[in-house]
Amino acid sequence: MNSNDRINLSIDQVYNLSVDVLSRNGFSAPHAAVIAKAITAGQRDDCQSHGMYRLIACVQTMQAGLVDPAALPALTHPAPAVVQVDAGRAYSLLAFEEGLPHLAEKAKRNGVAVLAINNCFHFSALWPEVEAIAAHDLAGMAMTISHSWVAPAGGTRPVFGTNPFAFAWPRPGAYPYVFDFATSMVARGEIELHRRTGRSIPEGWAIDRDGQPTTDAAAAMDGAMLTFGSYKGSALSTMIELLAGPLIGDWTSLQSQAFDAGAGGTPLHGELVIALDPAILGRGQLAANLGGAEAMLDAISGQGARLPSERRFKARAQSEQEGVWVNRALYEEVKNLGMQS
Repeated sequence: MNSNDRINLSIDQVYNLSVDVLSRNGFSAPHAAVIAKAITAGQRDDCQSHGMYRLIACVQTMQAGLVDPAALPALTHPAPAVVQVDAGRAYSLLAFEEGLPHLAEKAKRNGVAVLAINNCFHFSALWPEVEAIAAHDLAGMAMTISHSWVAPAGGTRPVFGTNPFAFAWPRPGAYPYVFDFATSMVARGEIELHRRTGRSIPEGWAIDRDGQPTTDAAAAMDGAMLTFGSYKGSALSTMIELLAGPLIGDWTSLQSQAFDAGAGGTPLHGELVIALDPAILGRGQLAANLGGAEAMLDAISGQGARLPSERRFKARAQSEQEGVWVNRALYEEVKNLGMQS
């Protein structure tokens, strides 16, 4: 891709454009702000599949009449270590933002706490959420399902969502230890970006509608994605279906897909977030425990192995200095979304 195919934007320009597009298409100010923040974070950290490209699906879901663009989260506290937030069929991000202070406070009081977000549309990466938990000096986990796009190991028909899982551990310095990955071989958005740009996908990502391996992105979108690690990824994906679905009184990926009924909207389901406090769980040895964790992490990076999210953090620092590069065709498509009102 040459420089004429790309455009350079500042981080503020990405955020302001995202807010403008969302606002023009009917999202309330609180929702537009938090959704734009997540999209900007994805673009800033060079996570293209969760950056400005996601504005297209947000607007499409809105135009399909599926998402409530203004619903306010309804918080309840069913137990001392539990906060439940009904998103009211809005996007999940405002529900998380309002639930986080309660989650952190409960974890620091009880040692562990759970945030269950229900009845939410969800498109965003999970690493911003577990990073936010780590900023409270807590370890954090988050998981969610999606539409049934992924076949179980040994099968040919979609059952699972991409079912991402994220974890963060607080560290001294600028960044926590973070990982965030789909239990499918790749995020759905990565295949869609390949399709949009006419590129083949690697072998092992997906099968076509006949259950045959494919490197054609369009055939993959029409067939089924595959789990990573064969049966191991399939088992983890099943666990996430159960924990982020029936456990918290919400849907599975199959139910989300059935609700969508071909509209092509963002998945509707629940999200499970867990926070754990090393200060309470660590038997009064917090400094020694954190020191042991640092020694272990240093033993990884000290031999030249890359810790998860290091690439993102490097991209973040570069974007803060130089701005971000965006595919020009995508930029024009996104900009035009804001002209539809």
